[in-house]
Amino acid sequence: MTTNPLHTAGNVVPPLDDDLADVLDRLTGIHAGINLIRDGIRLLALDRHSADKTQTLLAALAGSSEGADVLTVIGRLVARLSTADTNPALRTLPLDRQKLAQQHGEQALFALTDPWLHQHASEASGSISQY
Repeated sequence: MTTNPLHTAGNVVPPLDDDLADVLDRLTGIHAGINLIRDGIRLLALDRHSADKTQTLLAALAGSSEGADVLTVIGRLVARLSTADTNPALRTLPLDRQKLAQQHGEQALFALTDPWLHQHASEASGSISQY
């Protein structure tokens, strides 16, 4: 018997808050890949999860100590897209612009993989297993 029944009428998953819904809406139509990400985030936000699944999701989104999370993947993608060696669309830019784009992409990767940025999601995930 559980002390916190999950599937009760009073325990429905609420709709998206205005801030999250607004950001998702503003990302509409940029690229099919972004639309898939939006759909995935919407599903994650509105789906019913167990405490164990929530713990796993928090770690997978931004709280992995091993760098196996969505935030790290986004950082790596930003670095890839901003580098002419891995994004041929940038090869037509002047060399100084290519290098500047690459530098900013590398800085974004550094920032998005900073352990401090992942710390709070990791602690949120860890706090769930402590009950």
